[in-house]
Order: sequence, then structure tokens, then C-alpha cells
Amino acid sequence: MGKFFEELAKKLAEKWVSLLLLPGMLFAAAAWLGHRLGHQHALDRAQLKTVLSDTAAAVGRQSAGTQALLLAGVVLVSTGIGLTVQALAGPTRLLWLGQWPRPMARSGAKRVRNRRARWHALVQRRRDLENATSAESRTLDQQDEVDLAAARVNRLAMAVPGRPTWMGDRIHAVEQIARDRYGLDLTFAWPRLWLVLPETTRADITAAHAGFAAAVATGTWAWPYLLLGAIWWPAAVAGIGIGLTGWTRARAAMADLGTMSEAALDVHGRALATALGVGAPDSLGPLTLVEGETLTGLFRKGR
Repeated sequence: MGKFFEELAKKLAEKWVSLLLLPGMLFAAAAWLGHRLGHQHALDRAQLKTVLSDTAAAVGRQSAGTQALLLAGVVLVSTGIGLTVQALAGPTRLLWLGQWPRPMARSGAKRVRNRRARWHALVQRRRDLENATSAESRTLDQQDEVDLAAARVNRLAMAVPGRPTWMGDRIHAVEQIARDRYGLDLTFAWPRLWLVLPETTRADITAAHAGFAAAVATGTWAWPYLLLGAIWWPAAVAGIGIGLTGWTRARAAMADLGTMSEAALDVHGRALATALGVGAPDSLGPLTLVEGETLTGLFRKGR
């Protein structure tokens, strides 16, 4: 048990340093420099050198005890900044997933309408290309054009858009496919499906979700840097870079999460039906619509 708690303490310390302390110290240093330099001397190397040398000299004149207290204060402030910023991860996640609050509801609904119009137009374009020639007489160039049109549809959304953001529609698409293809309401079915998934599948989905959570944590640091940009413009540039980095990583992780979730439903939906006696023990193939609707009725329990 002693080794277990030792390893646990080590992992917690690593998490604390990587997620809170180092980012917090970096922002605290940027805020201090921004306060001292301002917009006027934002990139003035001579002014920066003067500020750093004066600060180092002032700290060096202090006693060892005072320096230790200053270091402890820096650690506490940095940790506090890190905790405050991480508390903003929830709003960042909701913003990226398109679960916008009521003041943004009208804007969100407009974006959904626009995304649906674009999606239907792209689907119609693909259908027109498919109907222009038969599959037997279609040339390779014509097939490439059809495939490209289909890829544009899927790039926008995997099903009819229902969220104002791309990442939100990746989750919405899985829910809609489950309902339309298998008759499953994933709000109730997913926790039950999770229990019958193999360990390797759950590990892959968990890893994708962890990647998304890490990207959200990274992107959330954009907010304080953008705010600091009001007094020191290089911080705003850094904030934009941090936000784009987190957003790009979140899109990649969400694509993996949506793909893995849909694949788990396709491959293991039959196991869920068998576990609850809806499907025959020796039945094979994907879950049927009737079976899925029966399962949904069981899971909802009249709710």
C-alpha cells in the first residue's frame, strides 16, 4: 500500500505541475511583464532587459527567508490562477459543443439553419452527380467527382446538422444515426451499451474523450491571455494561438470520439440486445430497428 500511495502522490504532483503550476506561472509572468511594459514598450528589448535586471537585483537584496516567502507566494498565486482558469473549461466545452446559453440561442438557431441548408445543398449535389450516370457506365473521373461530393457532405456533418458547431454536430450525428438506423435513444441506451463493450473498445473511447478534455483545458487558457491583451497586445496574439491550438486538437479528438462511438454502436449493439433478451443468443449482424425500439422502450421506462 505504501508503494501505491507513493505512486499516486507522484502522479498527482505531475498533474498539478503540468495542469496548474506551470501554466499559471507562465501567465503570472506574462501579466507582470504586460503591466510593466504596456502597449508602448510591448516589444522593447532594452526596456525588458531593464525590468528583468531591476527585479532580479531587488529580489537579490532580500534575505533568504523573504525570498522563500516570495517563491511560496508565486507558487500559490500561480496555482490559484490555474484553478480559476480550469473552472472556465466547462463554458469552453459548452461553447465548442454548441450547447449555447439562452442569450446566444437566437444566434445558435440561425447557425443551425444555415448549416442545414448547406448540408442539404451538398447532399443534393451528390445525388445529382449519382443520377447523371449509372454506376455501370460511370468513368473513374465521374466516380471521383461523386466521392468528392460525398466527402464534402461528411466533412460538414455526418447527419443532418442539429448543433451550431462542427464539434457539437459530431455528437449529434451519432445520436441521430442511433435513432434513425437502430431506433435507439442514446440518452438512455449509452450507459447500458457501455457496460457490454469490450475493455479495448472502452479504452479507445476513453482515450478519445481524454484527448478532447485535454484540448479543452488547453484552449481555455486563451481567455485570460485575450483579457491580458487589453493592456499588453502580445498577450492577445498568444491567446489567439493558444485558442487555435486547443480548438484544432479538440476537433481531431471529437472526430475520433464520434467515429469510435458510432463504430461501437454498429459492432456491439447486438451484444446489448442479447444481454437484455431482446435478441436471440445466437443471432448475428447489426441491431435491427425493431430491436432498437424495443430496447429504447425498456430503457426509458415510460419516461
